Amino acid sequence: MTRNTFGAKPLNTAKTPLALACAMLLAMPAVAAEIKGQVVDSTGAAIQGAPVKLAGTSRIQLSDASGEFTFSNLAAGDYQLQAGTSSSVVEQIQLSAEQVYQTSVTLADANIEHVSVIGQSGALSRSLSAQRNADNFITVSSADAIGEFPDSNAAESLQRMAGLSIERDQGEGRFVRVRGLSPDLNAVTYNGSTLPAPESGTRAVALDVIPSDLLESLTVTKTLTPDMDADSLGGAVDIKSLSAFDKEGRFTKLTAEGSFDEHESEYGNKLAATYSDRYAIGGADDDFGIALAASNAVRKFGSDNVETGGKWDIGDEDLLEKVQLRDYQIERERLGLAANFDWRPDDNNSLYLRTLYSRFSDQESRNAIATKFDDGLALGAADQTAEVSRELKHRKETQTIKSFVLGSDSHIDDWKLSTQFGWSEAEEKNPHGISGATFEGEFDQGVSYSSYRKPVLTGAADFYDAAQYELKEIEVESTDAKDRNINGRLDISRNLYLNDTVLELKAGGKFSRRQKTNQETHWVYEDLDEQGLADDALLMSAYAGDEVDYGLGAFGPSISPNSIQQMLGTLDAADNLDELESTINDYRIDEDVNAAYLMATSDWGDLRMVAGLRYEKTELTGAGWEFSELSDSYSERHVSHDYDNLLPSIQFRYGVDSNLVLRAAWTNSLVRPTFEQVSPGYLLEGSLGELEASFGNPQLKPLESSNYDIAAEYYMGESGILSAALFYKNIKNFIYEADLAGRDGYEDFDEANTYINGDSSKLYGAEFNFAQKLDMLPSPWNGLLFSANLTLSHSEASISWLDDGELQSRDIRFPSQSNTTGNIAVGYENEYLSLRLSAAYKSNYMTEVGELDDANYDIYQQDHMQIDFIAKGFVSKDIMVYFKALNINDEPYYTYTGNERRNAQFEDYGPTYQIGINISGF
Repeated sequence: MTRNTFGAKPLNTAKTPLALACAMLLAMPAVAAEIKGQVVDSTGAAIQGAPVKLAGTSRIQLSDASGEFTFSNLAAGDYQLQAGTSSSVVEQIQLSAEQVYQTSVTLADANIEHVSVIGQSGALSRSLSAQRNADNFITVSSADAIGEFPDSNAAESLQRMAGLSIERDQGEGRFVRVRGLSPDLNAVTYNGSTLPAPESGTRAVALDVIPSDLLESLTVTKTLTPDMDADSLGGAVDIKSLSAFDKEGRFTKLTAEGSFDEHESEYGNKLAATYSDRYAIGGADDDFGIALAASNAVRKFGSDNVETGGKWDIGDEDLLEKVQLRDYQIERERLGLAANFDWRPDDNNSLYLRTLYSRFSDQESRNAIATKFDDGLALGAADQTAEVSRELKHRKETQTIKSFVLGSDSHIDDWKLSTQFGWSEAEEKNPHGISGATFEGEFDQGVSYSSYRKPVLTGAADFYDAAQYELKEIEVESTDAKDRNINGRLDISRNLYLNDTVLELKAGGKFSRRQKTNQETHWVYEDLDEQGLADDALLMSAYAGDEVDYGLGAFGPSISPNSIQQMLGTLDAADNLDELESTINDYRIDEDVNAAYLMATSDWGDLRMVAGLRYEKTELTGAGWEFSELSDSYSERHVSHDYDNLLPSIQFRYGVDSNLVLRAAWTNSLVRPTFEQVSPGYLLEGSLGELEASFGNPQLKPLESSNYDIAAEYYMGESGILSAALFYKNIKNFIYEADLAGRDGYEDFDEANTYINGDSSKLYGAEFNFAQKLDMLPSPWNGLLFSANLTLSHSEASISWLDDGELQSRDIRFPSQSNTTGNIAVGYENEYLSLRLSAAYKSNYMTEVGELDDANYDIYQQDHMQIDFIAKGFVSKDIMVYFKALNINDEPYYTYTGNERRNAQFEDYGPTYQIGINISGF
């Protein structure tokens, strides 16, 4: 048989988007006016972060790194410009149609003191300014705000934002959930270009790959506009990297950090550097910018784990069927590199290049004791035969993300033109990892456990004796998953003047060519006595290492990975190849998406409307393998599925005054099935009348959601907000795993496990957000800052199954949806010191449907709250030292089966401490 003939092929970029719907743009002249200006101090130096307003309207901005601001899409008329902390008018402006008014505003020191502070309040001001002026529902965290929390990667930075929470791996933030929806239902872009996912079966981007040192801002969009990709139900996360034009002049920063993991008493380190500057290359002053960033961090840590995976016999007395004790030793390294270039030859044209290379290396060594009780063991009992295996998993997994984004923005007469081309690739490789070296033993009695929540095993002396365990098998695997995306877009717009109303019409198109491949090779070494191993070489004592430092109880000796690898070197790998597992999971999936849209933005006084229509066409093709035990043969399986979606939307923003903003939106979005769900692989086992099958379902429909949002935002100065929002999502084509045995086409099957679309589901809730610097208090209390956000949500979904020929169903919560998510932080800062104590909370949520027909076996993660602390000391204007403490409340990870007392998984990490120094301005 020939394997892996459908590896990566060239991506098809020949297909183009639908023709742009822009005939209306050609018909009328553009006559909207603009006010452009710069805020400077008494010496003429630019001021960043100064508030600038148009009196009597809700239009307000903070000046950028060059002190510049712009008010566009203005009708002809009289305006009053305000700047600084006072409400006094600094300039009266009379605009005519098509006029671009240029001005410079000089602020006295008393009027700018607060914006010169670069810290918690300054970071909050910049984030709120972007949110206040947005046309849609967004939440923003700037680089300064990210630096105010002890977060090491992009995922952990996002958890501080309203409506967001994270899923953790070994205690570190990895995936982001928006409004309680799972990571697969949220999109992630890097400078506007879609990021692929390193892992094989998912669309969710593991954001622990990207160090926080490379970020300029994080923006979460909760209501999509027609010019955005429609592929998110919860929200779209855009990661913006540093541009030289984000800073004033040359910017340099060097960070050195050391860390200590209390659980394992291990040390780590981090080095990071950032540089940006502007140069004159085309005759204009500072028209070319370069921004470079690099970060490398190494962390050694571990965890203690006990998990049942839900293997309980649930009844009047719960009986334990299976349990594993696991000890993890982990070393993770993050390397991030970014190089960004901007050229702005004049005020009307700009060209940019954004690049990213990120590598996440995860070396894990896991020793486990896996125990099975055939009849189920009662709490405290020790009267059953225990089948016990001691196991080793040892592998080094490397994930990389590479991204290249080239774009331009131009104003050509009456037109605005924007183009962008993006290429990105993500890969996850695990070469020759030991996925399981298993030594087996059997004990007639004496093995027991004393807790439902942490069912740690105890036994007699022979239970911990390596000589009592004999080598059963060793599994080795090599995996390589790739996700490549090539995309391009064109956006064109112009302003029209209709009866004193400015109307911006915008149209555009986009193509995306995505290719996901997965290659796996598995070896299973068994019957090793027949391959030449002597009897004493089969005992675990021949491979035993040091005693395992297991914090939850006694464990016994470890299994040495070096000894296992040396033994494997004496065996013939080709004779131990597992052909089925090395074939059935290999696939290639190509997903081509073409999109076009038309949208209009208009202002009627203080009311702004954004309305439009987006069209997306999806073409899916895939190739995988089918294996039939009936014929003992393999065959290639090719699949395809095409569908299109028409997505209207309308959003309103009303500025009651300069402080109060009301919003409302109706949008439509979609999420395509994961690659695991549409995998073309098909496995058929058993005999006629007793067939068992497992397979993906390429004919799945995408999830489609109609979204309704309303919000009120009250801004209290430049560093305060009080807001409330309501949201409702009607989601069609909910996807879940099901057994189709007995249904049409599967009448002769005992099992037919795949994924299917369910009925409609609902998600609704409310978001609340409050943040305020308490500068109204007398000194020194005016340095206090308080922030809190809370999201309350509720979901409704249903699943179905066949029971004696009748279709049954039950209601469930949406997977990965927490009813309550919240953050709270208390900070204090002055010119010498900055302190912040923060807590992130999420209530329980369902992670897995254990059995379709019994809710008692559903797996839930328990509510989780982690407390973190950061302290900064400003030695001088350019030198800052800091101390961080993460998970200082030693919050474990705990999942349970139906009821909180029944363990599914318990994992303990302990706190981590970091100390470092930032040096800038050198």
